[in-house]
Amino acid sequence: MRIGLVIERFRPLRGGADQWTLQFVRHLLAAGHEVHVVAQDFSPQTEPLAIVRHPLGLIRSPVRRAEAAERKLRGLALDVIHDMGVGWHCDVFEPHYGSRYGQWERKLRLLPFWLRPWKRAATRLLPRYRQLRHLMQRQFGDPQRTIIALSKMVARDFGRFHGVPGERIRLIYNGVDPKRFSPAHREAHRDGVREGLGIARSDVAYLFVGHDFALKGLASAIRAVGRLASERQAVRLMVVGGRRSRRHVRLARSLQLEDRVNFVGLAEDPVPYYSAADALVLPTFSDSCSLAVLEAAASGLPSVTTQFNGAAELLTDGVDGYVLADPSDDGQLADRLRRLLNPALRRRMGEAARRTALQHTFHRNCHEVLAVYRELMSRSRRRAA
Repeated sequence: MRIGLVIERFRPLRGGADQWTLQFVRHLLAAGHEVHVVAQDFSPQTEPLAIVRHPLGLIRSPVRRAEAAERKLRGLALDVIHDMGVGWHCDVFEPHYGSRYGQWERKLRLLPFWLRPWKRAATRLLPRYRQLRHLMQRQFGDPQRTIIALSKMVARDFGRFHGVPGERIRLIYNGVDPKRFSPAHREAHRDGVREGLGIARSDVAYLFVGHDFALKGLASAIRAVGRLASERQAVRLMVVGGRRSRRHVRLARSLQLEDRVNFVGLAEDPVPYYSAADALVLPTFSDSCSLAVLEAAASGLPSVTTQFNGAAELLTDGVDGYVLADPSDDGQLADRLRRLLNPALRRRMGEAARRTALQHTFHRNCHEVLAVYRELMSRSRRRAA
């Protein structure tokens, strides 16, 4: 097949959508497909890929960016066009951030109650949000376009906020490579990473992986670790991803956690950090289907996350992880982290998490996406006949 993929910027270190697209491109190339990628720019990490690149250049306006992508795509003879959330000229639309409306609603929980009505008004009135509303109308409005939802939460958002009927939605959870992310790597990485960060062998190390620290609930994670530290528990927090946030550094300092919170920064390969960790903590306010939860599970780690993470639908609370109701409740979060101080419980939940991950592999993920492609091509042939 001649497949076109559209992504805002093809820079795999930026976040989950870019990382997923990199793995997907590799899968497509290995299967012999011709892959075209339309993006504003491409990072050096993508240079070895045998893809056809179609750079757009940096375009600030999301609507103009979508228009530029359409012009580029119309000149290509492609069998399938798969857009990751940029434009409207596509056969398959899979916004990895989910529904912007749904995300806006969940992000309101980051604000004080008195400020939430003002923020809602801003999303109706400000020019930037009006642009995004126009963009979304075109993205979701075509009745012939198939929409991929990364979780049931996202599928509900597509119906509630965008009026997309269920027959146009395909539910496909993210997947993980269980060979790349595996407990087998602990022996190679665990001691070295922990020694480099000053984490003792007896310390329980929680891992946070994410780029948008506020949205992913890093403040709650720091406060929860602070509660355990005040009880003289030997705990540490490794923060991987994003930029070093002054706000969160100040929070750690105010709680006297400078020697307990390690801000690692961007990591091209997160495997060593999963190997060094004892559990993942991701009290996110909004996440369509976190790759970090699946990567942690494949690495044999239990996760503590929230009901606002689509990946939580793959977990069984108390079996392979914990699912919290309120991302801002650091007391409840601390309670779950406290339970995971028990090494026997961590081991049992980690083994269950690994079994969960093996049911949601990246190979399965690719197989389901390609099944959608074949469905659309078959439908197109029937219409042509």
